[in-house]
Amino acid sequence: MASGPQSPQTLVHLRRARDLMDRDYAEPLDVPTMAAKALMSPAHFSREFKTAYGETPYAYLMTRRIERAMALLRAGSSVTDACTAVGATSLGSFSSTFTEIVGETPSAYRARDHDAAEAMPLCIAKILTRPTRYVLTPRPAD
Repeated sequence: MASGPQSPQTLVHLRRARDLMDRDYAEPLDVPTMAAKALMSPAHFSREFKTAYGETPYAYLMTRRIERAMALLRAGSSVTDACTAVGATSLGSFSSTFTEIVGETPSAYRARDHDAAEAMPLCIAKILTRPTRYVLTPRPAD
């Protein structure tokens, strides 16, 4: 079911929820909590959020968490400490989500040289190091 453009009021409410995720990414946030911030039911919020931002609220939250974890790993934090600091409750789930989004394991990312990112102005580094979901392409069968 296609709908028309979202109203400015809807976008304002969605932005409140997105700001909540950006600010409190390490807190245990769930869709009902985020939906309440947007003054919407959870199902309606999820649909409207995906329409506005191109991904589900959970995917957006996980990308923000991984973005923060990347910064911690570049600064020398252990994978376990980064996992805990961004609010992930399972190291295994955190590692698999990190790998899905970044395209390499947290340990490999941490071990890699990040001098170029450190030399850039912070505003540029944030743009260039922001994760986007890495899509694995299946290899053709031999």
